[in-house]
Amino acid sequence: MTHSDDTRYDRQLRLEDIPNIDLYMDQVIQLFERTFEETTRSADETILTKTMINNYAKKKLFFPVTNKKYTKEHLILISLIYQLKSSFSINDIKTILSPLNAGIEQDQLDLEGFYRNYLELTERNTARFVTEQDALTASTTDPLEQILAMAHMSNLYRRAAERLIDTQLKK
Repeated sequence: MTHSDDTRYDRQLRLEDIPNIDLYMDQVIQLFERTFEETTRSADETILTKTMINNYAKKKLFFPVTNKKYTKEHLILISLIYQLKSSFSINDIKTILSPLNAGIEQDQLDLEGFYRNYLELTERNTARFVTEQDALTASTTDPLEQILAMAHMSNLYRRAAERLIDTQLKK
């Protein structure tokens, strides 16, 4: 894998990708489709739908929308939900995002600054991933061994994150 291939594995909604105006749901979906289409396995894979957004709102994964328009803060939270949903249950995602939503509603959180830090972490993680994948590829050419090793690493990271949710966030 070369660095030009990194976007297939990791694409993030950048702050500069988010317009400085509030968006209607259809515009939110279009933004996410454009942003994340390179990361899908197939052309018919769904990235984000109205039903998904409505379910996230019903489950209170993000603070309430006003006048059917989504703010920059909503888009950041939806982006985080998109990143989290393949690894965690809706209840875990709600627990993870609860401090962010509370901070936004109480006007005590610089969500853009928090998200900027998150994006910097994702860049470092992607670079580390590329190095680790190159090492794995060098150690075995058997694709089944590579798949099993990657699945194992994924499970280790997910379990470590779940432990943090249970010990640090569920208080």
